Amino acid sequence: MKSLDTKLAEIRTNPASRAFILADAKDADMAFGVRAPGPRGYLARPGARPAQFSPEVWNRDEFGCRNLPEFLDIIREVTQQGLVDIMLMSAYVNELLTIQEGLFRNSHVTPAARANDTTDVWAARHGCYTREPSQPFRSASIDHIQCGEIECNRDGRGSDAFPGANLGLYSITFVNQLEQDREALLWYKGFREEAERKQFRHFLEIFDPNVDSGIPPEKLGEFINDNILRTLAGVPQSGRPDFLKIVYHGPKAMEELAQYDPNLVVGILGGSAGTTFDAFKLVHDAQKYGARVALYGRKINNAEHQLAFIEMLRLITDGKATPEEAVRAYHGVLQGRGIKPHRVLDEDLKLTDQAMSYDGHAVRRANVEVRNNPIATAKPASAEVPSPKPEPAARSNSADRMAVPEDWPKRAEGGPDFDRMTPVERVAYHRSRLKRTFG
Repeated sequence: MKSLDTKLAEIRTNPASRAFILADAKDADMAFGVRAPGPRGYLARPGARPAQFSPEVWNRDEFGCRNLPEFLDIIREVTQQGLVDIMLMSAYVNELLTIQEGLFRNSHVTPAARANDTTDVWAARHGCYTREPSQPFRSASIDHIQCGEIECNRDGRGSDAFPGANLGLYSITFVNQLEQDREALLWYKGFREEAERKQFRHFLEIFDPNVDSGIPPEKLGEFINDNILRTLAGVPQSGRPDFLKIVYHGPKAMEELAQYDPNLVVGILGGSAGTTFDAFKLVHDAQKYGARVALYGRKINNAEHQLAFIEMLRLITDGKATPEEAVRAYHGVLQGRGIKPHRVLDEDLKLTDQAMSYDGHAVRRANVEVRNNPIATAKPASAEVPSPKPEPAARSNSADRMAVPEDWPKRAEGGPDFDRMTPVERVAYHRSRLKRTFG
């Protein structure tokens, strides 16, 4: 059974569960073109450049991004790491890795494909499409995603019998213009009905307006929440999305939506890369106020070391590290591998205002301060965590996959006791463990 299905069932039956779904969004080729695979700084272990051009070509700026074979290697590596629950791809990459290669056949990771590409993700270089009001459009078809053909043979076959993905991302961008939004909802209605007939699962992404909507930034969360609930009120369970993917508008908007319907699983999107602390703080805060899913694309794809970055996200959602501790541990991994970070540690510990559009020019996330919030009782840890003490010698420990030094707090069975660890001890512990994992 895929971890996605296990976690969705647990989240819906146990509101107190810490189960959290992580997705790696490697579908940017439906938005960016050549730039989609991200900067060449990080390569998977295979890492060889399959196209052997001259050294002069590789040093030119326009060839500073990975090519598709390098991108596929990274997707394979992240899938084999096994810390994400969903791998989101374009229909073409889904065909290469899911249908032809069978990458996910024996993996707990669920393959998914972007099922539509509205015009606000058409981020071609020198283009202006993303700055026009979003219009609905679909390149991919459900049959192509499920079986790689224009029409799947469905004679008595369930959806699980097809070799491709059976989960898709459908995206809507409400712009607060009647005709535009009505047209987007008509396209979604048509997709939903086709998906239900073909037993194709989907999750729903709601972008903030990509043009001026006349709505103040601090009110966008309310506008989006109401549109989500209004849209889904007319949809029975058989046609509803498995979960949502939305912009995080702060505690108040997230709590408002998350508490409305226990069957509605709310997730967040990552937006532009930003600092490492931006990424870690976002997933921490969203989870604290009700989110149960995070889909990170550029934040993972532009990281200096994607596997270490993903492991930090998992440590945060499992409650084993704070965002500040995770940033410091992540920098420790980079230092241990001789990788130059994008920013020095002090700069990477800063919270910045990030763009939430594909081209980086449109709406930015509103940070709304909520006062007298009865749920937000705990104060966040300070970013000024002291540098960890030198790591003492470690011993083998069968209760945890990495060794735990003798003088660190441990549980009765021998595993690390994170509740009793100080922030300094947790940072040092994770640095030691990640160093052993990644070398």
